[in-house]
Amino acid sequence: MAIDDLLDEHEQSRRVQDWLRRNGAGLIGGVLLGLAAVYGWRWWQDRQVQEQVRAADVYQAAIDDIDNRGIAAAAKVQALPQGTYRTLASLALARAQVDAGERDKALATLRGAMPADGPLREVIELRIARLLLDAGKTDEALSTIRGDSAAVEELRGDVRVAQGKRDDAREAYRRALAKAEVGSPQRGLIEMKYTQVGGVPTPQKTP
Repeated sequence: MAIDDLLDEHEQSRRVQDWLRRNGAGLIGGVLLGLAAVYGWRWWQDRQVQEQVRAADVYQAAIDDIDNRGIAAAAKVQALPQGTYRTLASLALARAQVDAGERDKALATLRGAMPADGPLREVIELRIARLLLDAGKTDEALSTIRGDSAAVEELRGDVRVAQGKRDDAREAYRRALAKAEVGSPQRGLIEMKYTQVGGVPTPQKTP
């Protein structure tokens, strides 16, 4: 190897050593920071899983309490943190309250559990509207529901029937049939209601 090549290698080695002396602390710190981020993310994920498991256990305990003590389990349901589990437990509690003849309490439970959006909101709106309809509060029941799913349109038809508005009921049931799944029990019930208000169901071909 030529002397010039040896000098070049020595110079390069010295430059690397100088660079490491100047930047080594920052380089090590960056590596440590990266490792901390990785382990921090894993810790956070593990904690989320543990919290979900605990929430599921608390929810199941509330459901068991409703099954065993009925409406006396209200306090345990109210103690659940806001979220899906509390909404589901509230639905079970409201059903127990209705069975116990406590319709007003069931309405309060359902209204208190109303989520801002999502599929559970429609479920709760429908149950509230059904209770209001049973109480004869048809206008309030009608203003409670929104959307245009088969279940919503069916309930609109039920409200119109209670109001004596057969034409409006027939139109609501027609819309419900257009959205109901062919061959489902729900569709059969809607067809029966539609027929009772003068509608003629169109035969549907199964796919």
